[in-house]
Amino acid sequence: PLTLEEVRMLVELFYLPYHHGALAQELLEHFRWLQANSLSVGVPAMVTDACGGTRWRGRAQSFQLLCARTCRLHSRLVSTAGRALLYDLHPYLWDIRNMLLAASAFVLWLGCQSITAPILLGRDAEPWVRRGGLFGELQALLPVGNSCDLFYHPPPLFPSSQLYLLRPLLPLDKVGAVAWRGVLPEPLHGLCCSEVSQGLQAQLSHAPAVPGRLLGSFLSLSPEYTFVLEDEGGPCGYAAGALHAEGFLQQRDSSWLPALRHKYPPDLGTGGPALGQEAVLFFHAEPLAVPQPVLRRFPSLVQLGTAPRVLDVGASRSLALCLLSALRANGSRGVFCQVSDADRQQLSFYSKLG
Repeated sequence: PLTLEEVRMLVELFYLPYHHGALAQELLEHFRWLQANSLSVGVPAMVTDACGGTRWRGRAQSFQLLCARTCRLHSRLVSTAGRALLYDLHPYLWDIRNMLLAASAFVLWLGCQSITAPILLGRDAEPWVRRGGLFGELQALLPVGNSCDLFYHPPPLFPSSQLYLLRPLLPLDKVGAVAWRGVLPEPLHGLCCSEVSQGLQAQLSHAPAVPGRLLGSFLSLSPEYTFVLEDEGGPCGYAAGALHAEGFLQQRDSSWLPALRHKYPPDLGTGGPALGQEAVLFFHAEPLAVPQPVLRRFPSLVQLGTAPRVLDVGASRSLALCLLSALRANGSRGVFCQVSDADRQQLSFYSKLG
């Protein structure tokens, strides 16, 4: 059964409509302080205050631990609570868990990035648009702010106790190629040695490709906007973005793709498995141009995906929120994604996200 400490945590998260318990108050205070003082950290740090950076990282670690405790509380409630109590409380705790997954990863991202533009909060919304309680306050603190249409998804009919971890993809990450199989749709193995950043090259030497877009181009040209979703089985989802899509696409077409085409000539896959031939030909297909009106209105490019085993749309939503928050924090005012009209899996995935 739930312990007394876990019950106390549950009560403090949902204390009163306009008065938070100790745990919720601590989460909000940490998050507000970390955002307000994020310029004291980063690569490179915006100020030369070593003590300030140490303090920031200490509070960031405390915030991460609180988020992890809350995520474990959600898992414990699903596993141990009586069905009647679970179905009453699960929608609220599920919301908080998803929001804290995104907030926790965003704080980790703040610790390894230099914010070159001020974090832009969402426009003021009418009072009835914003959600109340801890969820609403956390939502308002993320750079995507009160974009309410991004946030509402009904909780799953069958609650899952699966634990997730959401974090930025760092240059020195040790991500095994085998662990990524099944995360990206239509895996095309054995081709991506040169497309990843230096720290990931050895680990992702056989990373799969994505039809229509290739994750490797983001890892190579825009690694600072890449996030990884993990469950107990390892990586199970990703979100990648490019802040300035026009420059990103030009660089991809002028340098990244030609280098891959030189390394993997069209006849390389001849006589081999059909999947290998398809992978080689993928690099030699001319990518479709993005119309200028799209680039002007939506200057950032995003790509997301999860493994088939991720049935909880809340985890996918957290991926999207974290990536959008990171892009918005650096001044992006709109995003678009490219999907083949024949790719039913990706069309379904993005439709479920709204």
